[in-house]
Amino acid sequence: MRLMSFPTTRPRRLRSSPVLRSLIRETELTARDFILPLFIRPGKGEKRPISSMPGHFQYSVDMAVKAADLAVREGIPGLILFGIPDKKDAKASGAYADNGIVQNAVKAIKDKHPNLLMIADLCFCEYTDHGHCGVVKDGKVLNDPTLALTAKTAVSQAKAGFDVIAPSGMMDGQVAAIRKALDGAGHGDTPILAYAAKYASAFYGPFREAAESPPSFGDRSGYQMDPANFNEAMREVALDVEEGADMVMVKPALPYLDVLKAVKVRFGLPTSAYQVSGEFAMIKAAAANGWIDERKMALESLMCIKRAGADFILTYYALEAARWLA
Repeated sequence: MRLMSFPTTRPRRLRSSPVLRSLIRETELTARDFILPLFIRPGKGEKRPISSMPGHFQYSVDMAVKAADLAVREGIPGLILFGIPDKKDAKASGAYADNGIVQNAVKAIKDKHPNLLMIADLCFCEYTDHGHCGVVKDGKVLNDPTLALTAKTAVSQAKAGFDVIAPSGMMDGQVAAIRKALDGAGHGDTPILAYAAKYASAFYGPFREAAESPPSFGDRSGYQMDPANFNEAMREVALDVEEGADMVMVKPALPYLDVLKAVKVRFGLPTSAYQVSGEFAMIKAAAANGWIDERKMALESLMCIKRAGADFILTYYALEAARWLA
């Protein structure tokens, strides 16, 4: 396309009024773009503040239902649940227990809101006593033994009523193991949202407080991706797609918009991005100090994530952004 040059062409003409700017806006952001993460803990009547994530809480199941009420009221289409079990062990048994914390939560939420999309995060860091995302032996996270537990957990989550299974452990072959297990257990229609490009990021810090899941030794760079790598992300996504992923995710979101855009263009699948706890907490902290306009910055960040290719966004700003956009 050949454009006429100045002074014939003046792009500012189309920015001269709010109505014009709205009319030609290329990307629209709505509450329907958001998935709200919730942290579920044991007990009753529990709503414990998460200090590093203002406005977010660890909820007991009964209080999680009330949080779901609010999400529905604001027009948010779905939730993703993270569980904090009453007991942790080396085999993450709370993750695949039929009466596990998120299994009980999804049943209670679905009982009241059957049309609310419920996504199960499938990872073991919240359930293991060592805080890593798989079976550990001699200080090493073992890939293949972890897959058996991954498959077992996926079936338990689907049986409990989750609509989507979202594996985030970054174990090789996890999508194939889940697909085989779900199909074999009669859950062939349950889709998989793969955390396909998940980086070993410093932006996850507040989440570890929220989910009570810091690793007891080392870090997760042995299985999550090096932030320096782009081509590796393309290979990871390709593998998950080949194994049967129905949707893919890039995590974190804002520092990895180049990866997000490339994933959407190259693979064309429904693509999500996770605006993670550190991204949320930084905006909150800067706003608390009066350094930025929180509403404008949060919405700008979310808009840019969508513009880069996200069909939907997992974000801790879901409730606030939905109100602002309304």
